[in-house]
Parts: sequence; C-alpha cells; structure tokens
Amino acid sequence: MRLGVIVLQVLFLHVFLFLGAALKEVIPLPIPASMFGLFLLFLALCCKLIKLEWIEKGANWLLAELLLFFIPSAVGIVNYNEILSLQGAEIVGLIGISTIIVMGMTAVTAEKIMGRKGSEQH
Repeated sequence: MRLGVIVLQVLFLHVFLFLGAALKEVIPLPIPASMFGLFLLFLALCCKLIKLEWIEKGANWLLAELLLFFIPSAVGIVNYNEILSLQGAEIVGLIGISTIIVMGMTAVTAEKIMGRKGSEQH
C-alpha cells in the first residue's frame, strides 16, 4: 500500500512538471519547464490548493533517490581528461566553494524559518 501511495504522489508531482511545460510554452523565458512546475507547486502549497500530505511521501522518496539521478552525469565526466588538468581543478574548486555557500545559505535560511516558527508557537 505504501508503494502505491508513493507512486501516486510522484505522478501527482509530475502533473506540476507538465503544467510547467505548458506554462513554458506560453511564457518564453529562458527558465526550464521544471522550474515553472516547481513554482506552480509552491504557489499551490502556499495558497492551500493542495495539502503537503498529498505529495510528502513521494517527494521524500524522490529526494532519497536523488543521487541515483546524478550517476549518469558523474560517469559521463570520466570521458573528459581536461577535468584532471589545472583548469579542471579550478572548476572542481569552484563547484566545491559554491556548494559550501549554498549549503551555508540553506542552513541560515532554515534556522531563520525555524526561529520564526518557534516564536509563533510560544
């Protein structure tokens, strides 16, 4: 039963992906259709058109399996010898630094949001 719920929730998330693709056809901005879909999902959650429980298990499963989606691109990098050169080291360094910055900003944002929620409950 749990697997069926996860599958249905992932399919429901794909509805927003398809809505984002349709919106991308209407609004010709250089933004991926998936980002339009995420924005629509965000709006639907904020406006309480959909409940978090309707997508939570499916989204958690997708996040848990996220590394699996990156394996093909990681394997493809092996084909490029320049990654091992000085320029490749610079690129890897920039990726590392930007990842640390993103993680730090995410942590700061999460702390602020949790601080707000904590002050609202008291």
